[in-house]
Amino acid sequence: MSMIEVFARAVGAFIVLLLLTRIMGRKQVSELTFFNYVTGISIGAIAGTMTVDPSLKFSTGLVSLLTWCGLTVLVGFIGLKSKTLRKITQGEPVIVIKQGKVLEHTLKKLRLDMDELQALLRTKDVFSIEEVDYGIMETSGELTVLLKESKQPLTRQDAIAEPKQPQFPIPFQIISNGEIIEENLQQYNLSKDWVHQQLAQSGTTLSNVFYAELQQDGSLYIDKREDQLLH
Repeated sequence: MSMIEVFARAVGAFIVLLLLTRIMGRKQVSELTFFNYVTGISIGAIAGTMTVDPSLKFSTGLVSLLTWCGLTVLVGFIGLKSKTLRKITQGEPVIVIKQGKVLEHTLKKLRLDMDELQALLRTKDVFSIEEVDYGIMETSGELTVLLKESKQPLTRQDAIAEPKQPQFPIPFQIISNGEIIEENLQQYNLSKDWVHQQLAQSGTTLSNVFYAELQQDGSLYIDKREDQLLH
């Protein structure tokens, strides 16, 4: 294969990858889930092979690239509609520190040791587990940290507001994509009827809600479906 042909194939693969990346969206190039990681490596490997392997026809490689990208977009689209599929392809956030206690069994499931956990905490400028109330391992592999109230920086609102005893340890979602998340409710002995009552008190119904989150003080944050019409 001549240098000119290698150059031409490389330019062609580059243009195809650029177009397909735009089609697949920003999620594919942001913080990677395991699924994004696998598809990204596979697509990159195919593009590389298209460039330097003379035994692979460019058209054959192009079909393979289009198939991989098409399946990635399809799975992502179905995942928007199906929470079960999202769990299979992307996993779900896992609590590794709960109310200041490290969950050793959860660490074993994640194949994570204490040294690695502490390294992740240091990336959040946390140098002692004693400072942490909750630690959540996200699907991207990043650790999200909620500091204990006594360790959180004082804000202006804190200075003027009367202290309140939180009803719940952390905020958590109770409605996502218009569906009630029953497993989150069960953790705090809440029911679907309770959710409907709270929505009614807020002057709305489940059919109008896209996302709802219960705050630590018991208040409800609601994002309605109609909000998309404002953009």
